[in-house]
Amino acid sequence: MFKGLRPIVYGGREVWPLVEGGKGVAATNHASSGAWAAAGGIGTVSAVNADSYDPEGRIIPQVYRALTRRDRHEELINYAIDGAVEQVRRAYDIASGHGAININVLWEMGGAQRVLHGVLERTRGLVSGVTCGAGMPYKLSEIAASYNVSYLPIVSSARAFRALWKRAYSKAADWLAAVVYEDPWKAGGHNGLSNAEDPLIPEDPYPRVKALRETMREGGIPDSTPIVMAGNVWFLREWNDWIDNPELGTIAFQFGTRPLLTRESPIPEAWKQRLMTLDEGDILLHRFSPTGFYSSAVRNPFLRNLEARSERQIAFSTQAAGDHQYQLDVGVKGKSFWVTRNDLLRAREWFGLGFTTALKTPDNTLVFVTDAEARVIRKDQADCMGCLSACGFSSWMDTESNSTGRLADPRSFCIQKTLQDIAHGGDVDQNLMFAGHAAYRFRQDPFYSNGFVPSVGQLVDRILTGN
Repeated sequence: MFKGLRPIVYGGREVWPLVEGGKGVAATNHASSGAWAAAGGIGTVSAVNADSYDPEGRIIPQVYRALTRRDRHEELINYAIDGAVEQVRRAYDIASGHGAININVLWEMGGAQRVLHGVLERTRGLVSGVTCGAGMPYKLSEIAASYNVSYLPIVSSARAFRALWKRAYSKAADWLAAVVYEDPWKAGGHNGLSNAEDPLIPEDPYPRVKALRETMREGGIPDSTPIVMAGNVWFLREWNDWIDNPELGTIAFQFGTRPLLTRESPIPEAWKQRLMTLDEGDILLHRFSPTGFYSSAVRNPFLRNLEARSERQIAFSTQAAGDHQYQLDVGVKGKSFWVTRNDLLRAREWFGLGFTTALKTPDNTLVFVTDAEARVIRKDQADCMGCLSACGFSSWMDTESNSTGRLADPRSFCIQKTLQDIAHGGDVDQNLMFAGHAAYRFRQDPFYSNGFVPSVGQLVDRILTGN
């Protein structure tokens, strides 16, 4: 065991301070999280549109049959609750009384509060805690405490935690089990970069976590309440200065990317194989997500296409004004848009290359796509089932009007569609593939040499050595 690493008390028993990151939409399921808990750590079932099964054990495809978005949204919530409950029950059985089982939800997912209530109501006594990020989950503490379940908010700054603590969490302090600090530059999936932070200049996590601990102390939270370091965690020996450090208090570590490449990991084989080929820099921190958050994913052809689409973009006016003195004559089929001379020439060039349809964005710009791309974009927008509380791609919003009041943005994509597809065997080149920025280390780490894929138990044993 790595020097200085000691068990913590969580969920009424001693567990290793090793947390499995909960990866949404079927990338973390009962097999991986149950095995992580069985190895003595804290396994995390994703409660974000998790899989459920028919009587023969086959995954039930999440097909939406309702005609309206509102009714499809109800279908989505039912799928989410049923799937998460099934995953928790199976994970708990696999754990066999060892470790602990958490669930992970995204606060900005559609119907998050209803899903959380539905899952916790039907899994009483099975779930130790709820991790939650992607937004400011003020009601997390209230909901978790009402089921006698701990909560572990995911934040990226001391400032965010202070706001949560003062407004809500201080009223349910006894159920705060840990605070997850997720590095907004290095973690996989959606990231909590603020407008004041430069996405191109990563900051050292140590002073940020130190500031978080100081904020927790101001609220009277004891140092025994762990801060969970998440994002870019690979070898524990690289974090030696964090363990038993009085400035930081109790530290635990979250592993999101490494558990993807295990025998129990539910992701398809093609995804696992791709992880072994990545080089440093192959993960892109981008802002194409319909959530509006930054997120990190493999820079595969899917993301490259989104980058190229946004580059084929010009500003317009609805009447001649300023530099916009030239009427656009390609891609708009008779509609009147006025652009600069240079943009007119660029648009004609794109049209000649086959990007013959111009789609309006909410920012008074036009993006040029092929006719086939335009048909897919429009169909995906029409098929929206409200998987987010507010979606930039479809303009859905989980309110009475069900609208953001903004034009649907063709520069983004349907995140539910692509994540379901890649998790269930879809093309790894043509779908969003989330991963942390340390994923290139699969190729460098001798543990994975000759294509070795460990069991979760073998991975946890390896992590405990410091490697």
